[in-house]
Amino acid sequence: MRHARNWLPRPTTWTIAAGLTAAGTTAASAHVKWFCAYDIVGAPRGLADVLCADFEQLVGLSLLCLLVGGLLEGTVLGSALLRSLDRVTAWARDNTELMFRAVCGAFFVSLWTLGGIILTPELKTANTLLPWFQLAIAVGFLWRRTMPLSALGIVILFGTAVVEYGAFHLADYPVFLGVAAYCALTGLQRTLFGIRPLDLVRYTGAVTLMWASVEKWAYPQWSFPLFVEHPAMTFGFSGEYFMKAAGAVEFALAFALICTPLVRRIAAILLAATFVSAVFEFGKVDAIGHAPIIVAMVAIAADDAKARYRLRDLLLMPVGYGASLAGFIGLYYGAHALLLGSRIL
Repeated sequence: MRHARNWLPRPTTWTIAAGLTAAGTTAASAHVKWFCAYDIVGAPRGLADVLCADFEQLVGLSLLCLLVGGLLEGTVLGSALLRSLDRVTAWARDNTELMFRAVCGAFFVSLWTLGGIILTPELKTANTLLPWFQLAIAVGFLWRRTMPLSALGIVILFGTAVVEYGAFHLADYPVFLGVAAYCALTGLQRTLFGIRPLDLVRYTGAVTLMWASVEKWAYPQWSFPLFVEHPAMTFGFSGEYFMKAAGAVEFALAFALICTPLVRRIAAILLAATFVSAVFEFGKVDAIGHAPIIVAMVAIAADDAKARYRLRDLLLMPVGYGASLAGFIGLYYGAHALLLGSRIL
């Protein structure tokens, strides 16, 4: 058994994790495939290299932050914070549908203007009809009744990208399916077996970001060229260590999206802040690419759906977090080995 003091995170771990959580980081939010060369077929880092002491410390610290947030929610201060969030986000909550329609409409108009893109910057296409199809999707957001047709268009684009780039690549973007579900259900004024449209966006957003976190651990080298161009990103730490920390923070915030109201709303605010901050560093490509998920995070931050606070939820949080972490790492590496033929170890 390791000595107890060896388990404690080293000072650099606390420093970078605190900095990433408090201020956000463009490396955690910028999608590296949009800006750097990547090789998805190449073998990812072996699990023995990923599941190292630094990784364990970062995961432990992330879980500690989640537990502190959960404990806070059951206090008078937590209730006061929820009431304050309700007041501050009232406009966004009252206009959630309008925000989605405006942002998604602008997103597809941008894709139509740029041309040669299916859904995100790295998903290139030579199909000259797709831009006009994207414009038709944008037009559908003008009226509530035609939103389901736009939703169907998003699903068709997603399916086109799967055919062109494969299911493993599109596992980066299930949030688009969540947005499509939101648009269809909102247009029809229905729920999905009692699940609210916004909750579907929340769940698919969490899955998207947890998958992206594992990719940061599996392919940290993809981001290294960004660190050469933007050295301040890493706060002076090595690229390898920084990507482990960025992935740990992103995974914790993504998991928080499926937790209790205060925890998920704070996580959504932090995620929205990191995505917006990346725009200042990487420009309009990042702004266009992340627009749907930014509006989703704003909507989640404004959501005032209440849930009765239960101590059982807090006690089960470490179990859920551990299961999600193991599940997504196993799914990522297992799917890569099955679909692309890589070795796990």
